[in-house]
Amino acid sequence: MNLIIYLIAGAIVGYVASRIMRTNSQQGLLLDIVVGVVGAFLAGYFLSPMLGVGTINDAINIPTMLVSLLGAVILLAIVRLFNGRGRRTV
Repeated sequence: MNLIIYLIAGAIVGYVASRIMRTNSQQGLLLDIVVGVVGAFLAGYFLSPMLGVGTINDAINIPTMLVSLLGAVILLAIVRLFNGRGRRTV
């Protein structure tokens, strides 16, 4: 049951992150879930200790979702940087 809840939370976080980073038209539901779950993992590992917020494993609430969202946005920014789409030409 927890796996289903994590996948739903990952899908929501991934979808919102893809809307923020304007990559929603390039990815579908499966990639939204992957971005949300990997972003939540990275946020739990790097951001949670710095911000003093628990991880999504502790509880699914607003602060943990926001930290997961921040991790997913950072993940999409890193992917965009390595793809070369983040570079701006003048």
